[in-house]
Amino acid sequence: METNDVCVVVRMYNEASVVGPVITELAQSFANVICVDDGSTDGSGDVARAAGALVVTHPVNLGGGAALKTGLAYACAITDAQLFVTFDADGQHGVDDAVAMVQHARSGGFDAVLGSRFLGAAVEMPASRKALLRAGALFTRATTGVQLTDSHNGLRVLSRSFVSTLRLTIPGMGYASELIAALGRPGVRHDEFPVTITYTDYSMAKGQHNLNSVNIVVDLALTRLWSIA
Repeated sequence: METNDVCVVVRMYNEASVVGPVITELAQSFANVICVDDGSTDGSGDVARAAGALVVTHPVNLGGGAALKTGLAYACAITDAQLFVTFDADGQHGVDDAVAMVQHARSGGFDAVLGSRFLGAAVEMPASRKALLRAGALFTRATTGVQLTDSHNGLRVLSRSFVSTLRLTIPGMGYASELIAALGRPGVRHDEFPVTITYTDYSMAKGQHNLNSVNIVVDLALTRLWSIA
């Protein structure tokens, strides 16, 4: 598959122990890989750079939404990519799924293709996490009107036209609901795609705490209160 018009954006924060193999595998399928080092203190940027990624660095940790915003803006500025893949640094996503999603976006003419573990598979996912993600999907449907089965999956394919009008204001993980709300705009074509998410001891300890779901709700609530004020 031709991928010269695709750019992968990887957010990372203290992922030095795992990000190298992730970048190496991505680089075998995608010509352009950009990492946003969101204030890491463990040398993650050096590891990603050595594995073949172009690295953009935040001097301090700003959060997942801020890192994605930086990565997409930088990718749009320095590449001619027409499709952007968002991919997690912790090894839970599959490169084969990303490739298949790019093909699906092309063939269907979609502005956004979002991975769904509930249409695909979630390996070793704790029952408590499954329940929280199901609840999160219901919450997102209620607040955005966009019908998705998996509202906080970091594996996505986004078109340049969609990214160019995307406005992310939440610096933390609540940004995902902002992104989903943008899918409801007139003329935006989106679809879900079955993917496999692999849960490991590392990913659970590093970035999959159930408390993150509470943080997401707080982010969204504060943003709505601010917009009303």
